Amino acid sequence: MEGATAPPSTIGMHLDAFLAKLQTVSTSQEALYASVIAVSLAFSFYLLNSGSGASALARMDSEERDLDPLRKPKAAKAPRASTPDAPEPRWHILKITNYIAAILFTLSVLQFASNASTYVADSTSLLQFLTVWSMFLCYFFGFFGISFIELDDFVVDHQPQPQPPVVSHVPKVHTPHKAEKSGPPVKVVNIHPPSSSAPVCTDPSSFKKPSSKVPSNLKELSNGEIASLVLQDTIKDHQLEKLLDPHRAVEVRRLKFDAKLDTLGRAGALAELPHKHDLDYKRVLGANCEIVVGYIPVPVGMAGPITLNGESVYIPMATTEGCLVASTNRGCKAISQGSGASSTILKDGITRAPLVRLPSATQAAEVALWIGVPENFLELKKAFESTTSFGKLLEARPTVAGKNVYIRLRCFSGDAMGMNMISKGSLAVIESLRQVFPEMSLVALSGNVCTDKKAAAMNWIEGRGKSVVIEATIPKDVVRSTLKTSVPAIVEANVNKNLIGSAMAGAVGGFNAHAANNVTAVFIATGQDPAQNVESSNCITLMEETPEGDLWMSCTMPSIEVGTVGGGTGLPAQAACLKAIGVKGGGENPGDNARQLAHVVAAATMAGELSLMAALASNSLVAAHMAHNRKPAASKK
Repeated sequence: MEGATAPPSTIGMHLDAFLAKLQTVSTSQEALYASVIAVSLAFSFYLLNSGSGASALARMDSEERDLDPLRKPKAAKAPRASTPDAPEPRWHILKITNYIAAILFTLSVLQFASNASTYVADSTSLLQFLTVWSMFLCYFFGFFGISFIELDDFVVDHQPQPQPPVVSHVPKVHTPHKAEKSGPPVKVVNIHPPSSSAPVCTDPSSFKKPSSKVPSNLKELSNGEIASLVLQDTIKDHQLEKLLDPHRAVEVRRLKFDAKLDTLGRAGALAELPHKHDLDYKRVLGANCEIVVGYIPVPVGMAGPITLNGESVYIPMATTEGCLVASTNRGCKAISQGSGASSTILKDGITRAPLVRLPSATQAAEVALWIGVPENFLELKKAFESTTSFGKLLEARPTVAGKNVYIRLRCFSGDAMGMNMISKGSLAVIESLRQVFPEMSLVALSGNVCTDKKAAAMNWIEGRGKSVVIEATIPKDVVRSTLKTSVPAIVEANVNKNLIGSAMAGAVGGFNAHAANNVTAVFIATGQDPAQNVESSNCITLMEETPEGDLWMSCTMPSIEVGTVGGGTGLPAQAACLKAIGVKGGGENPGDNARQLAHVVAAATMAGELSLMAALASNSLVAAHMAHNRKPAASKK
């Protein structure tokens, strides 16, 4: 018809017509379309913020602050909308809506494609399709936004973390029943990553030049600022002496470890560990030494962290042997990069063996047989426990040699090492026996069957103090990268040295590389009796290659004699080291702290065994000690 408007025939004309149509849309229709788009946008943002993406970032920030309290505060940021308690994403809802949205979007595209020319020509239909597709776009943007944030979480969550130990439960020796507390608080375990800096004398390549990231004005910074740089790994711990003077390096390192120990609930643990010339002689008088003329300063190093029974532990070691702490630190790192150490106490009881003598061998035998009757043992137990609050007599085992009877008493001594406790109780047992055998005489309170401070098969077989077995699995990649050797090489070296070599030497309890090194260093640092390293160092070190090609190892130590109260543990410096481990004084239950200290001694021993055997397997020990464990001669002026 003449005068009628011709339908648009080009894309540009179609768009003009579409815009003209938009101008004719009623206010109610505009409101409807706007509402639909607003609802779809709000739904997308709801999905975007209902999950753990932001909360994961908040948790990560919080953890970083906890691990690095010396870090300078950053510029203030807007608070996050979510907290660590925010709910997890409603993934089931998102999954359902994904299917619905995908199906509807596909159907709408197919519908439009089936009659595209008609819909393009019809501005109203085209507007409807565009509105629907805009809703889908809003949803898809929200969906992919969630994906991006969850991808960040995936990256954070999959950073290498210390593997949990194979056995996390440690059997405890139960003491007299206490009233149970209702709703005990859940213990928060803070696992520290393996040490990022583990230089060892057997790996000279680890002594690298300071990083270029070290500030040029380093010496002008405060100790706290430098400690923050160490915590951030900008400066390596072992480089402090090169970058600063040795005295200041010690002060900075103490700040670093104070910060790390603070995250384990041991703030200020090193406060009483002297690093200047100081000793309170009043504490020594009548307790530790006589005819005092001074004291010998012994350097204390800190190895770790090592993941032990699911917790991070730092190990103080007092020694004058260069490379010992650094080598143990390398072992701690390798163990923590693997399964972590899993330690179990098999037996807990200190021993004393009084020697009594009878007029004849027959009478001596009668004494031994009498002690073996359960009812008679209960009489001895009653007499023993009347002398102590914590001690419990567990066993009395007599050994006859002619007229002599050696009565090996084993008792639980709480958190004390227990020699004074069991000696006092042993006298009460002898007095009780005299009531039955008046002709019996006491020759010596200790008859050497105990056996204290002497190598003896008795301790190796029967145990004394804490009998501990500890194990770990180290991945073959860690053996190569951290220990610089291979699994077959270290296993072969262990068999031929620690097992066959020790057997050829007729060793008693010495089927190890150098257990006494680590035992003694921890003993001196924590106030134990150093002479008891003789029996406490009894150890057999075993290594095997697993079917996966990894390294499994264990140390079995049947006679670790330790305590956290009494003796040298009361001196400030030694008490500071115990506090750094988390075992100062008596435990919540009698014996808890002493058993934990035994676990730590075993862990230090296993770490030292691992690192030394790796050095021997790679034939790098002698050259490294010659290069790094000798100071150059002083120059003559």
